[in-house]
Amino acid sequence: MSSRGQVQSSGGGAFRGARPGERFSGPPGPLKVAGSLAFAILLLLAVVAGSLTGLMLVYSVNLPQIADLERYRPETTTELLDVHGRVFGSFALQRRVEVNYEDFPPVLRHAVISIEDKNFESHWGVNLVRVLGAAYHDLVSNSRNQGASTLTMQLARNLFLSSERTFGRKLQEVFLSIQIERSFTKQQIFTLYANQIYLGQGVYGFEAGSEYYFSKRARDLTLPEAALLAGLPKAPVGYSPISNPTRAFRRRNTVINAMLEDGVITAAEANAAKTAPLGLHIEPPPNSVAPWFVEAVRRDLERQFGSEQVHEAGLRVYTTLDLDLQRAADAAVLDGLAAYERHRKWQGHLLNVIDAGASLDEFHHPDWVEAPIPGAYMHALVTSVLPFQVNVRLGQRQAILGPDDFAWTGQRDAQKFLKPGDIVYVRIQPSADSNLLLHATLEQDSGAQGALLAIDNASGEVRAMVGGRDFELSQFNRATQAERQAGSAFKPYVYAAAVESGMGPQDRILDAPVTFSTPSGPYTPRNFDNTYEGTVSLIHAFADSRNIPAVKLAERVGIRKVIETARGFGIVTDIPPVLGVALGSADVTLQEQVSAYTSFPNDGVRIAPHLIRKVTNSDGFTLSEVPSSVAESTDVRTARIMTQFLESVLQPGGTAAAAGALKHPLGGKTGTTSNYVDAWFIGFSPSITCGTWVGYDDRQSLGDGETGALAALPIWMDLMKVAIADRPDETFSGQAAPRLKMSQAASLPSGSPQAEAPPMPPPAKRAPAKLAKDGPSPVANR
Repeated sequence: MSSRGQVQSSGGGAFRGARPGERFSGPPGPLKVAGSLAFAILLLLAVVAGSLTGLMLVYSVNLPQIADLERYRPETTTELLDVHGRVFGSFALQRRVEVNYEDFPPVLRHAVISIEDKNFESHWGVNLVRVLGAAYHDLVSNSRNQGASTLTMQLARNLFLSSERTFGRKLQEVFLSIQIERSFTKQQIFTLYANQIYLGQGVYGFEAGSEYYFSKRARDLTLPEAALLAGLPKAPVGYSPISNPTRAFRRRNTVINAMLEDGVITAAEANAAKTAPLGLHIEPPPNSVAPWFVEAVRRDLERQFGSEQVHEAGLRVYTTLDLDLQRAADAAVLDGLAAYERHRKWQGHLLNVIDAGASLDEFHHPDWVEAPIPGAYMHALVTSVLPFQVNVRLGQRQAILGPDDFAWTGQRDAQKFLKPGDIVYVRIQPSADSNLLLHATLEQDSGAQGALLAIDNASGEVRAMVGGRDFELSQFNRATQAERQAGSAFKPYVYAAAVESGMGPQDRILDAPVTFSTPSGPYTPRNFDNTYEGTVSLIHAFADSRNIPAVKLAERVGIRKVIETARGFGIVTDIPPVLGVALGSADVTLQEQVSAYTSFPNDGVRIAPHLIRKVTNSDGFTLSEVPSSVAESTDVRTARIMTQFLESVLQPGGTAAAAGALKHPLGGKTGTTSNYVDAWFIGFSPSITCGTWVGYDDRQSLGDGETGALAALPIWMDLMKVAIADRPDETFSGQAAPRLKMSQAASLPSGSPQAEAPPMPPPAKRAPAKLAKDGPSPVANR
């Protein structure tokens, strides 16, 4: 045996039995172990890094570019401004007002940061401690309900991501937040957040929230108000001060405590703020002022720009409305209708919610979206009745009525005509303490409607519009959409046709019974009072609204000439060629009438009515300017002579003599239709023309004696008092010398030089065979 095969290690049997050619295998050294461990760690890190990279690729592939945020423009509100630059209406899918960082007061910024993100000023978009803590909570509770979002993360989520609670969406939120923090300053991030965060009730951003909940700018917020708003983003519905005031109160105080912990307020300030009431002063519903005007503007804008741009692009619409005149118009119509209802006496016929199967607590009337302020007319719910006291509810407010408040009904005992559950119509009266019970007077809503339209003569701009009694109950615009018989308010076109044919105010005409032969048979018109005055001047016949002279004039000049004249004044509704048209049997709109009447004080020129002056985008760039559409209704001579006719109506002896009390250059015409169905007054000053109408939608009678002078003229007078208040020295064109008053003309002897006039021309030639059938003679035209 070879001696090499017998060699053994003195250290043991590690090599025992080793065969030639076999690889030696010994224990690994320390370096080898460390190397293996390092390799494993590197491999793990590579796997993690690869996984993270993969996740970033997966979840960032559809992320918006940060440049999108630089160009971000939130949906903003389109605002409507009156002629004095005052905002009175808006259109928006979201109620939002964008402001700058400086417009958010420190108290609000501190409140938001204390409750939502204490480390906002120092972190880089993500608070790892909060994120890991929330993840651990979600893991052990097997849920995903624990929030950990910074303001930056909330901004990223609200602007670009969905609200789903998944780990993938959270990763996207983190990636976006880091990008936002690298691209924007803290002030810019806070401003973006504060302008878009949702605060409930369709309100976005703290400026809009301040205006909605407290009717003030954000910069004017107090500590408790700022704390209330800062507490809303977490749960706008759950902490709503409107639907959940108790929870809102507690949440507000939680915010105050957080501010105290952060040292941004003192203990004394915190204690005072926590005991303060919520102090809500809810902003009135949008477009509650001039709602019919606002709706007409919306339709015009959507036809021109489309619905999306109108409601999302933040346009500024410079309208023709005068807010002061509009408020006067609203009050005039409601007061006028209340006066008319009292003429009729108490009608009763009240709806009762208990009889309808509802409870007193559950009932809510559409009127109650607006606050019950003094002067407002609203429907109320009777909750209890005593002989000399009625308690009513208007939303959350209570009001009382005493015997003097319903004395006009003829009843002194309320229990004889009212009961709990009745829906009544009341007018809110001034009260010494608005926080206590309201004081109201009983009114009546029998369904009668009213409308008013006021147009600037020189520009055609609509200054005021009222389309009915209550927009919440009926959006139908009776100022522009309702076609009603005009009654004697149509007669100016008859007289204008006669003046164009050469007649004048002092021409004489016989006011006597007459029957006209028409293709459909005899036509016998009658005067309003069924009396006849014999030979009178045209101006007297016009001022007293005599029917026989008007039909005779129409027969002389030709009914087709009358229709042609009316068309020239802008009347576009269908006018049948029958003699009854001379007394206003044709249907017209109030807007047509008011626009036509502007021609008289405007020397025969008519400018088409319009609602908008200019539209700009949110940057002030002009998108549209409305040009004036001018037409000549008649010649200057006819317009000035007709102004004399129309002035005579408001002078002693005229049907609107009551308006003489305004002691101002004014003209106009009353109108009343058969059976007192429609009451009109259309009148003007040198600067403005206004028309009023009163009637029922179903064309029932207003009641005996309810003429234009009684039902419509008082509304017109109330509006015109405001319209002429700052124009004491205005006069009509060509009025250098005193005009002959109607009463003077009527008293002049027939031989007087002023009373003599060229003889009336012979009747115009026409084709009687083409006349359409005359309808019933309107006998109440006055």
